[in-house]
Amino acid sequence: VQLQASGGGLVQAGDSLRLSCVISGLNSGDYGMGWFRQTAGTEREFVAAITWSGGSTYYADSVKGRFTISRDNAKKTVYLQMNSLKPEDTAVYYCAAEKGWATTRADLYTYWGPGTQVTVSS
Repeated sequence: VQLQASGGGLVQAGDSLRLSCVISGLNSGDYGMGWFRQTAGTEREFVAAITWSGGSTYYADSVKGRFTISRDNAKKTVYLQMNSLKPEDTAVYYCAAEKGWATTRADLYTYWGPGTQVTVSS
């Protein structure tokens, strides 16, 4: 099983980025997906999650209204559209997969990708 996140980079406050997470080695349509982020010295923080069907989505309060999670099961890809980025969004972003459901808890995800760096300058 492999999750590969991409799309990170260095942007200015107010800019947008779209992260992608390509899933291989499993039937992505059976898995809930989540995005988390982490900065040095902190615990991994929930950002957004989406159910296997895409019918339900969940967001951290800090990103609600600015970020949108979506998925294309035919392409085995999950996206995180990030708009109106703020310096406090700077972190390494990780995608995660868990069979059967989507959750806001990092400890309940079995599969993780290596992460992609997002840096937002003021």
